[in-house]
Amino acid sequence: MKRLSYYVLSFFSCLLLACCKDGEVNNKYCNMPARLNVENVLQAPVLYTCCESMGEFCSITSDGQRFIFTDASNHTSAINIVGLVGYSGYTLGLSGYIVGRLTIPEMGEEVAKVVCYDRACSNCYQNYNITKPLVLRTGGYAKCNSCGRTYNLNDIGNISDGPAGRPLYRYRVSYLGQTLLIYNG
Repeated sequence: MKRLSYYVLSFFSCLLLACCKDGEVNNKYCNMPARLNVENVLQAPVLYTCCESMGEFCSITSDGQRFIFTDASNHTSAINIVGLVGYSGYTLGLSGYIVGRLTIPEMGEEVAKVVCYDRACSNCYQNYNITKPLVLRTGGYAKCNSCGRTYNLNDIGNISDGPAGRPLYRYRVSYLGQTLLIYNG
């Protein structure tokens, strides 16, 4: 009985250590501020396509007057910032967002949901405290031209090519009806 207790305790200790890295708990979502509410995604056809079509992704940036939505083929849509309800309280993460619908459901989910990542390379930011924006590629990938990593957006932002490292920073997102809400908190 003592031996079984020892193995069970060892197993859970290893599991706890596997969940932590450098004193941080390895969570699904990052803890950086994020907030954007688009009440009618039909206003931006590129965003609408990415929220409705599996495996399609777009970046969300701002030029100070408009939110700009750009897909991997460089098609763009824009919405005037003042055209959104509550526009004064938005944040775009480190370097904007990447939003899209996964091709297959995540583990434990029944449907493929809309996900949101930060547009900044998480490894360049963590290693050098600089924001290097990712470039969207067709097929659900994003590449950092600085460190050479390519991230698979359909595989929860894990690295698919390049040096080992951390996955993309991810934010909470809700897509109900035609409303997209990106948030943390």
